[in-house]
Amino acid sequence: MNLLNLETSPYLLQHSENPVNWNAWNKQTLDRAKVENKLIIISIGYSACHWCHVMEQESFEDEEVAKTMNAHFINIKVDREEHPNVDAIYMKAVQLMTGHGGWPLNIVTLADGRPIWGGTYFKKEEWIDTLEQLEDLYQNNPERLFEYAEKLHQGIINSSLIQKQETTNSLEQDLIRPLIEKWKKSFDLEFGGMARAPKFMMPNNYKLLLRYAFQNNDTELLDFVNQTLTKMAYGGLFDTVGGGFSRYSVDLKWHIPHFEKMLYDNGQLVSLYSDAYKLTKNPLYKEVVEKTLAFVSTELQNEEGGFYCALDADSLNEEGTLEEGAFYVWAKEDLKKLLKEDFDLFSVIFNINDFGFWENNNYVLIQNETLECIAEANNISISDLITKKKSWELLLFKEREKRIKPRLDDKCLTSWNGIMLKGYVDAFKALGHDKYLKTALENAAFIMQNLWSEEGYLNHNFKNGKSTINGYLEDYCFVVESFIVLYEVTFDEKWLSNAKQLTDYCFDNFYNEENKFFAFSSKQDPDLIALHFETEDNVIPSSNSVMANNLYLLGIYYSNSYYEKICMNMLENIIPKIDYPSAYSNWLNVFLNFSSQNRELAICASDAMNYGTKINAKYLPYVILSGSNKPSNLPFLEGRFKSEKTNFYICQNKTCDYPKQNFKEVEVDLELVKQ
Repeated sequence: MNLLNLETSPYLLQHSENPVNWNAWNKQTLDRAKVENKLIIISIGYSACHWCHVMEQESFEDEEVAKTMNAHFINIKVDREEHPNVDAIYMKAVQLMTGHGGWPLNIVTLADGRPIWGGTYFKKEEWIDTLEQLEDLYQNNPERLFEYAEKLHQGIINSSLIQKQETTNSLEQDLIRPLIEKWKKSFDLEFGGMARAPKFMMPNNYKLLLRYAFQNNDTELLDFVNQTLTKMAYGGLFDTVGGGFSRYSVDLKWHIPHFEKMLYDNGQLVSLYSDAYKLTKNPLYKEVVEKTLAFVSTELQNEEGGFYCALDADSLNEEGTLEEGAFYVWAKEDLKKLLKEDFDLFSVIFNINDFGFWENNNYVLIQNETLECIAEANNISISDLITKKKSWELLLFKEREKRIKPRLDDKCLTSWNGIMLKGYVDAFKALGHDKYLKTALENAAFIMQNLWSEEGYLNHNFKNGKSTINGYLEDYCFVVESFIVLYEVTFDEKWLSNAKQLTDYCFDNFYNEENKFFAFSSKQDPDLIALHFETEDNVIPSSNSVMANNLYLLGIYYSNSYYEKICMNMLENIIPKIDYPSAYSNWLNVFLNFSSQNRELAICASDAMNYGTKINAKYLPYVILSGSNKPSNLPFLEGRFKSEKTNFYICQNKTCDYPKQNFKEVEVDLELVKQ
């Protein structure tokens, strides 16, 4: 019997009517496999995954496939977003077996969970044939499977080990330059990003490169980052009609996306474009931020202030069948009818030509020239062209709203909410729109009321008023990070207190004294077949790198030498062994905190918040901000507030200059740091 109808995950519910006897990932299912001594099929995916849907339609909805799976296996469906720990362990296994990974992720294990075979997408015939061979081998030559399982299990354990570095002076800033120079060789100088397809946006990569270029006056690198951000905003990857980014593009020019829109991408990209706008004042970046947040607020926010996970890649086409991208693409004839006499000019901007053509007579809108160039070439004023573009996008938006929207994954994940919360705060810093801070505070309240228990731990998920999964390190690190940035824009010390409380919980329940890193799963959770320490930055920064940055900041705010020591220990074990910086970009961002350029600023004044807002609006990634309009017990501020006086303290490495009273002098001093 299929038990997924008892779950709340939209991905699991999508499979609840399959003829396969699916079970959810839980202790009862795993125990049953041991009692019945059966092999386990673990199939991992997520609701917005196109190829997951394809394999479901071809195999998991098929009676012949179900007959094979039900007869010999315990079948478990896993939403990778609900159980990233399970996904990480078995992804390692598949990568060891095949050299690559992805979703859907399909693994066959022994009854104790040790994998014996796995891969990603399989056609029906190959899937059945493989399962039958594995069952035959399990019945007639199980020793062979046990031997292989043990070798693979040891490989998984070894891949999780973090080798301790015995080097000295391992935090010398000169280490970063050759890594950046090596990285430059992979750049796509025409379209931005890396010179390969598919192209993932990797926001933490460009966050680092933007900061490094700015602090080192590397104009060539800064131009590349701006080229990347511009081309990403021009491409079909960014939905210029409705706002928001898809997960990645399948081509080099950021044109054809894999159409699902994920909360974690959009949260990080809002932060990135907000930072870039603070530095460049490029109106395109402001437009991207505003459109993306309009999309998030409209499509991904619930009434309680939480954010949903994703919109699906697939949607119903005119024939009523699911098709990837059906909601977003345009036929030329339809555009002609909508735009009438404006069609030719619209076609110039959005390339209704060979450059913008996709397939099946469909176009995905992509811009490849600036509006200024297009206006000049077409003898129209730039203001008139901007007005026309806005009106066209509104026209297309209203027309598109008549279509059936992609399916919504309406669960809330704590980690992704933390990422999106930070995006709203960063947008508020850059643009000053009060509604962004209001939304951020509403989301923080949602997290505290629904996801933070009275016992002090976080839950990972929320759906239909229920939180059913204990939190992972990623939940803690991103919520702590978001609470710290909330402090930076409010100077309300409760956010730092909350951040410290959650950090201390992590030391009690996640920190591994032997490895000197934080495990991904809590000590309160049942053991998996191996410990997982997330250290490589991917489309989301690794939870350990985010924790390291949190420790650095909290170490300063609370004058906590232990936090600082653990942060440095983590860096000393990671930085010297970096070969390819893309996989460690957030670590390198933490590393830059230890450069001679870094400063701390304490604003102690009755109108501290006003000055703080001005500092937050500047791109000063090397400045850590604190402030108060009254006496404070926060160690970094303690004893510094003097009534009826305005004092600005610029500090570095636990040493502060004599307080200044002139804000202009403070601005000049901070901006001169990088010269």
